Formats: sequence, C-alpha cells, structure tokens
Amino acid sequence: MKIKQPQPFTFEAGPRAVLLLHGFTGHTADVRMLARFLEKKGYTSHAPIYRGHGVPPEELIETNPDQWWEDVNKALNHLKELGYEEIAVAGLSLGGVLGLKLAYSTQLKGIISMCAPMYFDNETQLTQGFELFAKEYKQLEKKDPETIEREVTAVMEGSDEVFSLLKEAIDEVRGNIDTIYTPTFVVQARNDAMINTESATYIYENVEADLKEIKWYEESGHVITLDKQKDELHEDIYAFLEKLDWNV
Repeated sequence: MKIKQPQPFTFEAGPRAVLLLHGFTGHTADVRMLARFLEKKGYTSHAPIYRGHGVPPEELIETNPDQWWEDVNKALNHLKELGYEEIAVAGLSLGGVLGLKLAYSTQLKGIISMCAPMYFDNETQLTQGFELFAKEYKQLEKKDPETIEREVTAVMEGSDEVFSLLKEAIDEVRGNIDTIYTPTFVVQARNDAMINTESATYIYENVEADLKEIKWYEESGHVITLDKQKDELHEDIYAFLEKLDWNV
C-alpha cells in the first residue's frame, strides 16, 4: 500500500514571516498546528520537508545533514523570493539544530529552538526511535510481520553513516552557539526522553543575544508541538515574536 506523502506548505498572512522546521524522521505535520495558529495572528509561515523525510526509511538513510541544510536554505530563500525580508525561525529537534545554524550563518529576526539536541549521548534513544519509526511506517504500508522485521533489520544495519554524520552536525552547531547574537527563545519539554535536556540550558547560557529566554514545559515530551501543552507553547511563541524588533 502506497502512503500519501506529506507536502511542504506556505500560509501567507502578513509581512512578518516564520520559517518552521520539523524534526528528524518527522515532516510538516510537526509544525502545521503552530503554523495555523500564527496565521490567525497575522504571521506568514513556510515549512519545508528535508530530503529523505516523509518517505520510506530506506530513503532517509540515503540522505545526510548537508542535504538537509541545503533544503533549509532553499526554504529560507523561498520566503525571500515571495518578498518577505524579515524572517524568524522556529525549529523542533533537528529543526532546532538547523535553525540555530541559520542564526549564526545569516540574518534572522529571531530563533526559537524546541527540544534541540546539543549532545550526541542519546544514540540508544535515537536508534530506538528510528527503529520504531521504520516499523510504524511499514505497518502503515500494510506489510506482513515477517517482511516488516526483515526490512527494518536491513534499514537499521544501513543507518550507521547517517547517525555518524548527524553527530558531526550537532557537534558543529554546539561549537558555534556562542556566535549567535540573534534573539533566542529556548523551549524544552521536561519529559523529553529523546534528547539530553541539558541541551536547553547549554543553548540558553551560551548564546550571546541580549534578548534570550528559556521555558520548561513540565507536562510535555519530545514532540512538544503536538503534545498536551501545545496551546501554551503557541501563545508563548507568539509573545516572543511580538517582542522582536520588526520593521514591518
């Protein structure tokens, strides 16, 4: 059974734009509710899908962080080509890492990192999470249990390189956090079982922005944009965006 592939989206609502970046193994569903909330508040948003995401796990392990970085830059340029000159970024997990990289690589209005990892001491959790993602994807394809087990095993055996490159990408960003002067809002779920939550403290303490905030969400897990405190998160993101020095 073929699964309907998710698509990038752009919701145009006003002159202020927010680039929304999904997590590893995720796609635009991670950030769609946030986008619709921001649209009602008069903010335009665009969410890309990185190569290898929203597709079978076999395709994900054939891609790498350099390609995802290219995709994020294309997405930023997409907003600029539409005429948006003032852009903030909000990224979940891997999207937060890529957003932080944007913050020290180019001019942004603000950066919101949500449950973004700064340490690669979570290989076990990542591997288990990826294996679960692969299994669930194949269940959606209506494959039989034996086929699923065989294909998931093959995917896991072929995933070493992508995880190695992911570690390098996270390490690179962590090493550059202190070159970020962009206004920063660090969001972290207290019940995040996927990453080392000390990552949030590291980001907050090391960014050099004059405007920087951190908030812990006590009842939420890793995919905080879809969890029980998502409405509170939406309001907090909006409040942070309203503090930025927009010219429009």
